[in-house]
Amino acid sequence: MAVDHYENFPVASLLVPAHLRRPIAAIYHFARSADDIADEGDASDAERLAGLAAYHAELDRIAAGETPQTPLFVTLAAVIQAYELPIPLFRDLLDAFAQDVVKKRYADYPELMDYCRRSANPVGRLMLHLFGCTAPEQLMQSDCICSALQLINFWQDVAVDWQKSRVYIPQTDFPHFGVSENDIATANASPAWQALMRFECDRTETLMKRGLPLVHSLPGRFGWEIRFTVQGGLRILERIRRVNGDVFHHRPTLGPIDWLVLAGRSLRMSPHES
Repeated sequence: MAVDHYENFPVASLLVPAHLRRPIAAIYHFARSADDIADEGDASDAERLAGLAAYHAELDRIAAGETPQTPLFVTLAAVIQAYELPIPLFRDLLDAFAQDVVKKRYADYPELMDYCRRSANPVGRLMLHLFGCTAPEQLMQSDCICSALQLINFWQDVAVDWQKSRVYIPQTDFPHFGVSENDIATANASPAWQALMRFECDRTETLMKRGLPLVHSLPGRFGWEIRFTVQGGLRILERIRRVNGDVFHHRPTLGPIDWLVLAGRSLRMSPHES
């Protein structure tokens, strides 16, 4: 198991109440298909942006109370109406996907976090709306978890993203640790690179732990779903540290035995853990 943001959707999980599996699946298919438009196949940048613009147009129809033109959005419109989901959250996701088409570098950490605000956080907020858990503190904690999961995916996939000409490590972090993009190009896991990856992992773990109290305020099985997701992300950070940040030759993933570890850690999560 890797930590991929959309593969962490609890689409068919037994931990999710049956009546919410359909709306969760509708949100997942929207996010997954839009992400594929931006990232999969051999379409030109113009074609990708046009495809995402078509999704924006469908959201405009839903917002105007009109009938969407495609089955995906007809289903999504029913879910949005039934659960009063904020349409701007769907627009944020599309904006992030469009940004991935044209933007390949991030100047600093705040700029990267702004991307996470639109690429990752809307997913958690939509889930919270489905469960009726939208207190400001819960939304903030969800944002921390979702942004951390997104960052973990970046650190896990440094080499994969390089093949797509993308670098998500903030540009200001390279000179601070005495490394450059050439270290990525040459898969050079030098001591300096290892220090950089430790820094990114530590910062991400701190962010994740800010969101941990959320799992204790969520109802029933959904809280357990999020516990497993959080623990999976933290486990990937452990894997990155274990290989000293050499994600070039050892892309960290989780296997069957790790599920037992995640289950044990989820059970032991204290309401006062931070």
